[in-house]
Amino acid sequence: MSTPAVLVLEDGRTFRGDAYGAVGETFGEAVFNTGMTGYQETLTDPSYHRQVVVMTAPHVGNTGVNDEDPESGRIWVSGYVVRDPSRVSSNWRSRRDLADELAAQDVVGISGIDTRALTRHLRERGAMRVGIFSGDAIVDGLVDKVLASPGMEGADLAKEVSTHEAYVVPAKGDKRFTVAAMDLGLKRATPWHMSRAGCEVHVLPATATAADLLAVSPDGVFFSNGPGDPATADYAVDAMRGVLDAGIPVFGICFGNQILGRALGLGTYKLRYGHRGVNQPVQELATGRVHITSHNHGFAVDAGREGDVRAGTPVTTPYGDVRVSHIDLNDDVVEGLECLQAKAFSVQYHPEAAPGPHDATGLFTRFADLMEA
Repeated sequence: MSTPAVLVLEDGRTFRGDAYGAVGETFGEAVFNTGMTGYQETLTDPSYHRQVVVMTAPHVGNTGVNDEDPESGRIWVSGYVVRDPSRVSSNWRSRRDLADELAAQDVVGISGIDTRALTRHLRERGAMRVGIFSGDAIVDGLVDKVLASPGMEGADLAKEVSTHEAYVVPAKGDKRFTVAAMDLGLKRATPWHMSRAGCEVHVLPATATAADLLAVSPDGVFFSNGPGDPATADYAVDAMRGVLDAGIPVFGICFGNQILGRALGLGTYKLRYGHRGVNQPVQELATGRVHITSHNHGFAVDAGREGDVRAGTPVTTPYGDVRVSHIDLNDDVVEGLECLQAKAFSVQYHPEAAPGPHDATGLFTRFADLMEA
């Protein structure tokens, strides 16, 4: 027999369904993910820390859970929302059922609700705080409990998901470069891609200073994806500026793109409902080429007026001119920065493609070319 569950948004909208995963209560920011596949990588992406993820794909869990696809050592989402969970897991790599894995890691979820209606509500009203309650946790005053939970603006979360100890991912084949990678919420696929390009990757905690990054004598420095509000991450901004001052090549993705923007003196802001999924069209302004890309971000870089952004008009910064290199074709959000004098570039999306299309994996080669040059 199923256990009743209820999802309550901070504006009072309520959805009733069945418990999926652990039974109890959880809170976070309600966001939706438009990917049709890759639920295991999504669940284990540290960038989803303190977020309740609503899957727009109606059928989830059919391939179960394996031991090869996790992007970190645990599930990071604070809650999980699906419409129609698979009753049977069927895949040659499957080791466990998704519902059992959620329960084992104490992730509270809900199933059997109209996720299309919930997604449309979030598109109209914006991402907001939410709670999922099941079993004995369903009591009076649930909206008040949701309103008492923390929001995402002002949340400093990168240090909560980062590695505590430095470690090294060796190069595959001949070593060409040494890369220092700041772990702000790093996914396992990212250093793997760099290792394939001949990089020995030294992964350092989010609290690493510029001196710590430069101490490994890197040919380049990488700033990873991660959760939270970039306006709180002054420690990462200071480290970025120290690396730029040293003239070392820099590559940043997602949160790292926002950190580069702040280091250059640009602002950041919270998007209405963010970009999350594996089907976001991004245009490279220099060539006009469109990439289909994987996203997970609720904040973006503020690089000027819409017309200037589309034109790629350079902006003068303390580190020379910088221009917007990529934009999202759905809403003109800045999706990449390119420094014209400093050796630095960044993108707002995930070139490691875990999950997602492989259109942008060439950016790791571009980083290698920048280090070689």
